[in-house]
Amino acid sequence: MIVVEEHSCPQFVANDGCRIREVLHPGRGAPALPYSLAVAEVAPGARTYRHRLGQPEVYYMLAGLGRMHIDGETRDVGPGAAIYIPARAEQWIENPGDEVLKFVALVSPPWRAEDDERLE
Repeated sequence: MIVVEEHSCPQFVANDGCRIREVLHPGRGAPALPYSLAVAEVAPGARTYRHRLGQPEVYYMLAGLGRMHIDGETRDVGPGAAIYIPARAEQWIENPGDEVLKFVALVSPPWRAEDDERLE
């Protein structure tokens, strides 16, 4: 059995500017999974950089209110929302609220630095 607790994972600033904890990644101690799983946070009034990944991604919103931007479309999202982001889509998320925006990011195949392109 593999159990990883979020608080035990080091937090760092990702290429898109959000604070992130990689909970499961096959290159960092997890088994040969077909995906990576991270928990991300965006501070109140902040946003991530416009970016795109080479692989599809899903955000699952845990806390706070966000405004998601994908390829020219914008939608307000909150806890319980799942957002599919196609591979190579221009994306960013902003936090217009007054509490931390927190979400799970699932990337399949697993996230790789060389597939993560900042657009600004």
